[in-house]
Amino acid sequence: MPELSTVLLFISASFVLLMTPGPAVLYIIARSIEHGRKAGVISSFGLLLGSVLQVIAAAFGISVILVSSEIAFLLVQYLGAAYLIFLGVRTVLNNENLRRDVPMVTEGLRRIFYQGVLINILNPKTALFFFAFFPQFLNASKGSVPFQMLLLGAVFHVMGICIGVLYALLAGTIGDWLKTHVRFLRAQRYVTGGILITLGVAAALSGSGRK
Repeated sequence: MPELSTVLLFISASFVLLMTPGPAVLYIIARSIEHGRKAGVISSFGLLLGSVLQVIAAAFGISVILVSSEIAFLLVQYLGAAYLIFLGVRTVLNNENLRRDVPMVTEGLRRIFYQGVLINILNPKTALFFFAFFPQFLNASKGSVPFQMLLLGAVFHVMGICIGVLYALLAGTIGDWLKTHVRFLRAQRYVTGGILITLGVAAALSGSGRK
């Protein structure tokens, strides 16, 4: 069991990291602007599940394959980048009229949820982050290391979902306001698609990404 001082230090460091806009936050913002607050919140939980699976894999050493194998790391990285670009292109090519009075159906929300899960699973940087960040707060003399990692992972993800939902609500509110402007409504799919494509290209161009 980690000491209280260690947990508090972990919380402080995690808060700074989570509040800094990264790919996950940009994805939540994109979905919130495109489909509203509910879709943004759903995407937050999808990303959360994907990240939780990464922590479990890291805690039991499964993700060490991605960290130690250059080929496996790059394969997953490029698959994730290609998936983001695919989502972005599909969004840009979507000619459906986006209106405020058309709610997202259950199937659409379910799809957004699973997209979030897949995006985080196909992000080897997430596995690398957990291997680089979490060990700084682990102490083998304080008990089971996997248990400590799972505990810190739980704390990290509770904070993460709270911040993710906050971003979703704020972005969704801004999106609702922007949708009252005809020009933005017409260009909305390009804004959302552009964000997703940019994230995919950035992921692909990050090289081996293990530095």
